[in-house]
Amino acid sequence: MTEVPTPQLRPARPYFSSGPCAKPPGWDASKIATESLGRSHRAKIGKTRLAYCIDLMREMLRLPDTHRIGIVPGSDTGAFEMAMWTMLGARPVTTLAWESFGEGWVTDAAKQLKLDPTVIRADYGQLPDLTQVDWSNDVLFTWNGTTSGVRVPDGDWIADDREGLSFADATSAVFAYDLPWDKIDVATFSWQKVLGGEGGHGVLILGPRAVERLENYTPAWPLPKVFRLVSKGALAEGVFKGETINTPSMLAVEDAIFALEWAKSLGGLDGLKARSDANAAALDKIVQEREWLSHLAADPASRSKTSVCLSVAGADEGFIKNFAGLLDKEGAAYDIAGYRDAPPGLRIWCGATVDTADIEALGPWLDWAYASLSA
Repeated sequence: MTEVPTPQLRPARPYFSSGPCAKPPGWDASKIATESLGRSHRAKIGKTRLAYCIDLMREMLRLPDTHRIGIVPGSDTGAFEMAMWTMLGARPVTTLAWESFGEGWVTDAAKQLKLDPTVIRADYGQLPDLTQVDWSNDVLFTWNGTTSGVRVPDGDWIADDREGLSFADATSAVFAYDLPWDKIDVATFSWQKVLGGEGGHGVLILGPRAVERLENYTPAWPLPKVFRLVSKGALAEGVFKGETINTPSMLAVEDAIFALEWAKSLGGLDGLKARSDANAAALDKIVQEREWLSHLAADPASRSKTSVCLSVAGADEGFIKNFAGLLDKEGAAYDIAGYRDAPPGLRIWCGATVDTADIEALGPWLDWAYASLSA
């Protein structure tokens, strides 16, 4: 391998992982509130902080009062599977898959719940024909495909007069886009994505039609305790007021509160969107200036502004592993290899907790790694 001169300027915060993602600028463990640590989450202080976290999420997401927010176990996966296990089976099911997490929901619906779903697929980098969706069915999809860099462009394809429920895995979309909450019956996410929070906790959002389903339908299969959202035929309202089903990490909760308060200081959702948009634009400029680099998602209308997936000309899995390894060793970029099930390529997080200057500083390092391996 021929030695290539290394760039002079490194990204100040080379954290480009797509989950857990970069902490907010200025984050420091010493800034996390500690009054609730070592206390019961059932104590007044614990319930107060959990409720405050929920209130902040509602404010930052501009979530209407019609929708409930609950903090649940198991990260985004746990939240989405909780929704599937408790609500599916009442109607036929359609699952949309254009990346690995969507395929995971296909597996759950078909092999675990044995629902024989209608499956609408597209290859990595593509979006399926959304006009094929039959809204007499319950419909499961990822709003922003973290492992493919492909997102739905808007909610116009979701029928206003739908008979089924819309289930949106929104873990890489919340806090980065305007989500049409009147089109979403169930949404899930985790703090570890756009907020740069810690893993292990999921967030479950239920619209009124989802609540109606829960209160009027009992699944044919047994439900583990951590999935139970109904008590004596009524929604367990306490879950959506901070009375979590099982014991949460109050340190993770306080960390999420820090990120949400930071978001509020930026102007809320508008500030978060502006930062993510600027980061995506800076990375797109890098891509446009290099013939060897391209977007996996060819259509800008359905291209993610958070989990941006890139193709490297002529690269195979080994090349990408070495490429990412060089940048990691130099402290120039951490964790930018594409997802293991995706085509070989790079994945660079452009969410709001990343600084645009660091995206801009990344360009010469991408050139350096490519030249070093191609020489």
